[in-house]
Amino acid sequence: MPIGTRYVFIASMDVDPEKEDLFNEVYDTEHVPCLLEVPGVIAVTRLKAQDFEVSMGGELKSVARGETPTWHAIYEIESPDVMKSAAWAEAVERGRWPGEVRPHTRNRRHSLQQVMGA
Repeated sequence: MPIGTRYVFIASMDVDPEKEDLFNEVYDTEHVPCLLEVPGVIAVTRLKAQDFEVSMGGELKSVARGETPTWHAIYEIESPDVMKSAAWAEAVERGRWPGEVRPHTRNRRHSLQQVMGA
């Protein structure tokens, strides 16, 4: 399914292995629903990085995940201003995320991408 917005915000991180179940539960049942209530947030897709093989240049290459974070969330947003809004600021601090999950995350990376083309 094509991305339906002009911008995506990507949040990536690792989580302490013993907290992965809590991380996934809170992300799916609290954090994402809270952020979907923010005006200008259109959709959220969660991803888990994988090692893989790919055929390139006539040979099969193995690609390890390396030091990139394991967990990613792609937020389709209407504009970069969405992330500066009071609604966003309130949503990211709701529920168990700030106190029970965020302290167990590391290797956090955030990026904003402008969607190009159709």
